[in-house]
Amino acid sequence: MLQRTTISFFGRTNAGKSSLVNALTNQNMSIVSEIKGTTTDPVKKVMELLPIGPITIIDTPGFDDESELGSKRIEKTLEILNQTQIAVLVCDAKEKNPLDEKEKILIEKFKEKEIPYIIIFNKCDSLDSVIQQAPIENSICVSAKKAINIDELKKRIAELGSTLKMRPLISDLVKPGEVVVLVIPIDESAPKDRLILPQQMVLRELLETKTVPICSQVENLESVLKTISKKASLVITDSQAFEKVSKIVPDNIPLTSFSIIMARFKGSLEYSLKCVKSLDRLGDGDKILISEGCTHHRQCKDIGTVKMPSWIQKYTDKKIEFKFSSGADFPKNLSEFSLVIHCGGCMLNEMQMKNRIIQCKEQGIPITNYGMTIAYMNEILPRALRPLNIEL
Repeated sequence: MLQRTTISFFGRTNAGKSSLVNALTNQNMSIVSEIKGTTTDPVKKVMELLPIGPITIIDTPGFDDESELGSKRIEKTLEILNQTQIAVLVCDAKEKNPLDEKEKILIEKFKEKEIPYIIIFNKCDSLDSVIQQAPIENSICVSAKKAINIDELKKRIAELGSTLKMRPLISDLVKPGEVVVLVIPIDESAPKDRLILPQQMVLRELLETKTVPICSQVENLESVLKTISKKASLVITDSQAFEKVSKIVPDNIPLTSFSIIMARFKGSLEYSLKCVKSLDRLGDGDKILISEGCTHHRQCKDIGTVKMPSWIQKYTDKKIEFKFSSGADFPKNLSEFSLVIHCGGCMLNEMQMKNRIIQCKEQGIPITNYGMTIAYMNEILPRALRPLNIEL
């Protein structure tokens, strides 16, 4: 499953974050210099770290940057917390007070956001005495320059990774040998020559659980259901085909969508379900933010910017104003919106999705997702939730 754990390195300028990241990845991922503030923007690198698996490492600028652009860099560094699943705080062991007030503030932010973390005392090779036990709990002494304790650091990070709670995507809803039909439209809005990530993820996990996945387009679905000798245990459809698919799939076959499954996987299902009824409270002039976690090229019949607004206008019969965001561009101030409708968030990790929901909650703005919205407007949401043992 292509879900990378995001591990971010924080610390003061010149604490050796970049050197440590280079030592950990065994690559010259970040520019290293004695000049303070060399890292001016977050730098990302993907790799494998066993037993965690695929990870994304983020090397951040120093949070004590006093340069002309320092405040903006610090702001950008703190934003990285919203996608961080494991935090690594790098301290310069040569400093008189390597763990000062700034570090303690950052540790409090880790705790506040419930991010597992480890404290690194770097440059221990420069001290007069031999490297000893790290001075505080949850810490380790290393030397990026001489590669001392790097393997131990990898092990400690992996141990933190094992504490992350990973929800099942689909494996708890099916049994080995069962037939699951995946409805995957190939139209103008579909990406060329590939499946979108939720489809890939579901297909991969179904194969891992020894079920029998069968892929179909909407046009072939009826004949597929009649052709297979064993009745399908579940049908999972792309959200935009919900209306057509629900009319084809018999009531005795469970039906849901990739988007709803992703919402459960990302931990956003419960709140999205609570907020979807906000559609019925919209009035003329209300604004809806339609947000996506990725920055794909928009096609002529794009679901977010074309289909979703059209369906909502038809359902509400109100003059709604729509605004759009994509990728990391999620507005900080949401006060102008009556509702946020988000994609399934396949390109965001759970921490990123969680923080967007928290942001909406704190500002009193309801947020739901594509699949739930489409199912609700077509009056099939109770049916789409049934395979997940959830009631509307």
